[in-house]
Amino acid sequence: MLKLMGPINASRGQALFTFSKNLWNVNSSSVLRATVGYQHALHPRLLSSQSDLPPLPVPPLQVTLDKFLRSARPLVTPEEFQTTQDLVKQFSAAGGCGPKLQKLLEEKAKTTRNWMADWWLRTAYLEFRYPVVVWSSPGLVFPHQKVCNQDEQLTLAARVISGAVDFKCLIDNNKLPLERMGKDPLDMSQYSKIMGTCRIPGIPRDSLQHADPCNPPKHVVVAYKNHFFEVPVYGENGEPLSEDQIRKQLCEIVSGPVKPAVPIGILTSDQRDNWGKAYQELIKDPKNVCSLETIHKSLFLVCLDDPNPNFGSLDKRSIAARQMVHGCGSKNNGANRWFDKTIQFVIGTTGELGITYEHSPAEGPPVAGLMDHVVDVINKGGLKLSTSGCVPKPNHLPFNTSSELQCAIQTAEKNLDAMVDDLEMYGYVYKGYGKEFPKSQKMSPDSFIQMAIQFAFYRLHKLPGAHYESASTRKYFGGRTETIRSCSCESVAFAEAMLDCSKSDEEKVKAMKEAVNGHKKYTLEAVNGCGVDRHLLGLKLIALENGIQVPELYKDVAYVRSSHMRISTSQVAGKCEAFMCYGPLVNDGYACCYNPRANEIHMGISAFKSCPDTSASKFKDALEESFDDMHNVLVKTQKSKL
Repeated sequence: MLKLMGPINASRGQALFTFSKNLWNVNSSSVLRATVGYQHALHPRLLSSQSDLPPLPVPPLQVTLDKFLRSARPLVTPEEFQTTQDLVKQFSAAGGCGPKLQKLLEEKAKTTRNWMADWWLRTAYLEFRYPVVVWSSPGLVFPHQKVCNQDEQLTLAARVISGAVDFKCLIDNNKLPLERMGKDPLDMSQYSKIMGTCRIPGIPRDSLQHADPCNPPKHVVVAYKNHFFEVPVYGENGEPLSEDQIRKQLCEIVSGPVKPAVPIGILTSDQRDNWGKAYQELIKDPKNVCSLETIHKSLFLVCLDDPNPNFGSLDKRSIAARQMVHGCGSKNNGANRWFDKTIQFVIGTTGELGITYEHSPAEGPPVAGLMDHVVDVINKGGLKLSTSGCVPKPNHLPFNTSSELQCAIQTAEKNLDAMVDDLEMYGYVYKGYGKEFPKSQKMSPDSFIQMAIQFAFYRLHKLPGAHYESASTRKYFGGRTETIRSCSCESVAFAEAMLDCSKSDEEKVKAMKEAVNGHKKYTLEAVNGCGVDRHLLGLKLIALENGIQVPELYKDVAYVRSSHMRISTSQVAGKCEAFMCYGPLVNDGYACCYNPRANEIHMGISAFKSCPDTSASKFKDALEESFDDMHNVLVKTQKSKL
């Protein structure tokens, strides 16, 4: 059995941005529309491991409100905080709105094993109208591979496909080790959702299409020069094709002169309402419907990319990060994608390799597990599978376009290029130390890194920033995430102490340990379903469901400011030298995803160029300086005690 340590972070938590930007745009009719069946996509063999998982608890109201006040306090003035305290007191008073909503939420929790699951899927993802590119979907950058020509690119692609299909076989045959957090088994259902799943655009809400577990797909779709091809990966006997058989199909696709196709895939990068309207136009043609269904039902997409543009002195990790997140724009590989597909493997021409993944069905750990398996297959030189009958030919998927679709494509190209130009993103490796150093200091590595991120933000801006870190709630049935509010009175006191020349090293270390331990305490509460954000969101949504006016607390400056997450972070640990990357949650924010290894930390860092107050480059430098300062002050105090 696999034992996972730490908060097992991964989610983008996009609802935080949705609700801070559009606090009053969620109405009761939106909340009441059709429920999403959470477990319907599970493979039958996985259902048995779910039966003993506990339901997601509803935390006590006063506990959540007290925690909310503590987390909001460093972000508001004393006068603002007094107003918030008064609102909380009014909200929680006996006979008031809070206890009434709490009772309604507790009643709802009695009728389902996870009262948040359907709400979260809808409000955090399917009703989110910004593009999935940059704003929601992460990229996962694998270790760089040795690729010098197209033959080697195709060999790598075939090996990736073979490894991914092998991982799918492990899922289908229930051979994945049961993951645990300490002694607690974790919900494994997300593994069955990462392949064969596709997001379908709609207005005002998208939907998810899952593969039928009793009749799973037997093909993948390959994108090449904006064309799409159906590629079978199982033989007539039902066994996976060999790597050589897959490679022969890829050679068939790239053989001969292939002109770039009309960039239909670029439509999936646009704002969801724009794409939803274009989709309705697209499905008027039966031929398009057939091609769309083949893409939707495929196990995953494989993008055989053209060369990236010249980024000058930018390092290859940062180039790969941008390639995985947005394809580097409409004139490069941005249209050689289907961004609605949960898993897209991206294979570059000079060794770039990774995944673009649509976030709504699953968090990072299952995708990281897929990555680790595929990288292991690559490192072992591939799988030794026997050939399975004759090699089928790939099937080209045609699309017909109208004048309306041509206009939609032009709009999508313009919008994607604007996002690409605005996103500053770097792949970064801190080499001073890794997770073993905080362990040697008897501190949680994740909490240590989180406080370094807080310190870096304070170093740059001289004020605290609301700070999102995702914590897994997979110990509960259907669990996704809860928010760890990493900004605290303790984190601010720590940052201030580190920058105060009058403070002794001992005082700085004391403040550091208090901040790290405070974060660790919040993390333990969050993974046990007792955070602030999901509970407050549930109370708001239960009010909307019952036609009750949303309480004034949700308009208060402390709630709005503490939900405006200027720092969006997650830990996505992998066995290899990989990292996940994504865009910030808010216009004036940063994103920082990290993979802590024994002696180094791999990170993806981003910010928007259009915000004059933020710089990913400066944040990266400030983070390195903060890591160094934390290490040095700890080492100095230890030496002084000798």
